[in-house]
Amino acid sequence: MVRFVGVQNAVRWIRATGLETILGELSEYVADDYRRWESFDKSPRVANHSPIGVIELMPTSDGHLYGFKYVNGHPSNPSRGLQTVTAFGVLSDVASGYPLLVAEMTLLTALRTAATSAMAAKHLARADSATMAMIGAGTQAEFQAIAVREALGIRTLRVFDTDPLASAKLVRNLTPLGFDVYVASDSADAVAGADVITTCTADKANATVLTDDMVKPGVHINAIGGDCPGKTELDAAILRRADVFVEFPEQTRIEGEIQQVESDFAVTELWQVVSGTTTGRASAEQITVFDSVGFAIEDFSVLRYLHDKTNHSAFSIDIDLVADPDDPKDLFGFAQGSDAPVPAL
Repeated sequence: MVRFVGVQNAVRWIRATGLETILGELSEYVADDYRRWESFDKSPRVANHSPIGVIELMPTSDGHLYGFKYVNGHPSNPSRGLQTVTAFGVLSDVASGYPLLVAEMTLLTALRTAATSAMAAKHLARADSATMAMIGAGTQAEFQAIAVREALGIRTLRVFDTDPLASAKLVRNLTPLGFDVYVASDSADAVAGADVITTCTADKANATVLTDDMVKPGVHINAIGGDCPGKTELDAAILRRADVFVEFPEQTRIEGEIQQVESDFAVTELWQVVSGTTTGRASAEQITVFDSVGFAIEDFSVLRYLHDKTNHSAFSIDIDLVADPDDPKDLFGFAQGSDAPVPAL
């Protein structure tokens, strides 16, 4: 039997544990896995693109556990009453190849993306950061705000979205949680005076939601919208003024903001900062950009965290996923309804 955490149990677990607690603990899980980055198998995700979206597989292993995520990205889905992103994942035992956990990952992807952004901000933003701007108020926005508050203590938000209903939704969700939310008239209004800027738009196009003139010295940018070729959010001039930090360069150069610049554009891998082998923020005037596209190790982290927290609890159930005949060599007999051993020849 394999443990399974479906949507209903994931929601029950989040409510029982508390989103703030989960995001804080998960950020540490991600940081722990970043510190042992070199022990993981790594490759760009396997993507199947269509004119209206993308379906991807994201695998990795640390030699003891293996994890993968199936995930889609279809920006037009909300117009049909569907989620832009849906996902599920598996965590397996390398020694046997048997799955240990199957889980929904639509919610978990939101959690791990926010936890990773918070980890990056903790290492790259100024310690005195007090105001966060958000361009894009979709499904990821509230998770981002809460995670960054856990990391930096920021409670003042300035938000802009082309959909006024999305901004209203964010105000409705976050004001009761102690946030002071200002709804801006445009992107420039949103980032005015901000110390941390998060861009999280869904449209899969080469857009410029943040221009160079909007970015003042000392700002940290979490650019989390990039996830496929041909999709960007930042003016390329920002990248040339900033120090740019990435997850896995081989993937980010295809999918991230840096697909706009030359192939040898200098970047720093974030794991080196988290592990203490490289400097992140070096001065109060420095502009830092986390060009995040999402990487499989972060999914591995959230699956590992979920397994640790829900295994043999009321938040997971057993599912009959793996055939288990009494004689492991007699799958035919098992299929025929008998586990009797095959007579020796």
